[in-house]
Amino acid sequence: MSNTNSGMQCRQIITKAVTGRGSKFSQTTHSIQPPDHISSILGAWIINHKYDANRVGDVIEVTGSYDINLWFSFNRNTKTEVANHTVRYVEQVPLSYYDSNVREGTMEVSAVATQPPNCIEATIAEDGEVLVRVEREFYVEMVGETKVCVLVNPGGCDDWDDKGIDGSELEGVSDGFEDLDPDLVIDDLSD
Repeated sequence: MSNTNSGMQCRQIITKAVTGRGSKFSQTTHSIQPPDHISSILGAWIINHKYDANRVGDVIEVTGSYDINLWFSFNRNTKTEVANHTVRYVEQVPLSYYDSNVREGTMEVSAVATQPPNCIEATIAEDGEVLVRVEREFYVEMVGETKVCVLVNPGGCDDWDDKGIDGSELEGVSDGFEDLDPDLVIDDLSD
């Protein structure tokens, strides 16, 4: 963009912004061998969920672990016990939005478990193993430095008294803004 008749100018600035984001829902079945021959499952729950996120190529990789506590009865339903099984996992979350203009080396990656691991079913298989079905969902973000283009007032911040932008002062600058593609990313960083 160039200067307009109103004296407005455009300037490129480098700022931190969300440069990538994505989410992924998944279900997994874990096989657990309980210590004793079990009669029935009384409950299954998940505790001690820990995870970390890193960028690996074009995806965010969430690496974590949790404990599955399995409460079961044995000895013909006369005794109960709780078995603990630790699960380690790697979840690759694709980025549904990615700004290729991000400056390498400036990225920070974060993940939020929007659906922490939750046991939705536990059944006893014919071989005596317990199959535990778990669901989980992650939302990931990547923050980095990128360029944005902003309109500036050459008179500075104090020069805004009794002034407003009603659109007529931006003639030629605002033409076609309604038709802009908000997902358009320009790869030219040479300016």
